[in-house]
Amino acid sequence: MLRVLVLEDDTDLRTILCELLSLSGAEACVGAGSLAEVQRKGAEALGCGLALLDINLGAGVPSGLDAYRWLKENGFSGRTVFLTGHARSHPLVREALELTNVQVVSKPIESKVLLSLVRVGSHGTGTA
Repeated sequence: MLRVLVLEDDTDLRTILCELLSLSGAEACVGAGSLAEVQRKGAEALGCGLALLDINLGAGVPSGLDAYRWLKENGFSGRTVFLTGHARSHPLVREALELTNVQVVSKPIESKVLLSLVRVGSHGTGTA
């Protein structure tokens, strides 16, 4: 089964995403509101097969891209999907789009998109 890391600074949205992921078949949802919280969760976060990372976590704080770099530097081998409410021209979104082997999905994310991410993650990577 697939374990999913959800990095989202909006507590309500993070809760809803975790609930939808569970309904979509995810084994577990590891929720975090900041890079510091992801780092505190350590092995629990690194053991996920899919990471949903909000690109922009607020002004003056580390972004979802910083979290992505930390995850990769610490051995994360799962799939990464960035979530954004910004236009593709936003600097953080442009940076995410330049990365290889990641997806960028616009918010609000549709439940069918979440379902497909869980299905692909639990059947396609072997990292679940």
